[in-house]
Amino acid sequence: EVQLVESGGGLVQPGGSLRLSCTISEKDRYCMAWFRQAPGKEREGIASTHSADSTNRITYASSVKGRFIISHDNAENILYLQMNNLKPEDAAMYYCATFPRSYTSYCPMTQDRYTRWGRGTQVTVSS
Repeated sequence: EVQLVESGGGLVQPGGSLRLSCTISEKDRYCMAWFRQAPGKEREGIASTHSADSTNRITYASSVKGRFIISHDNAENILYLQMNNLKPEDAAMYYCATFPRSYTSYCPMTQDRYTRWGRGTQVTVSS
């Protein structure tokens, strides 16, 4: 059974940084993404990439582009999300998700494509 476990969330002041981690037990080629969900809002895809081409096939939501960086440690099979210049509106529960896909084109950021999910890690941005 594929398992995803997020960590790294916490409380940070506006303008600060956090790095989220997601340990993935999946072994095959897959799409992977970060999502977030704030109270009362729909879950939003914010960054995606593919396990076999994680330095090139990257997509960001406009709300985080230029501030967040998705990366993947192939050896350890850990997905990261470096979050810089955090804003109060970034506060949410953050989830990592995957689904198996052999070809390495850009991966979607629509949640209905993703079949494996972590339980999430909470990010709070407040002074």
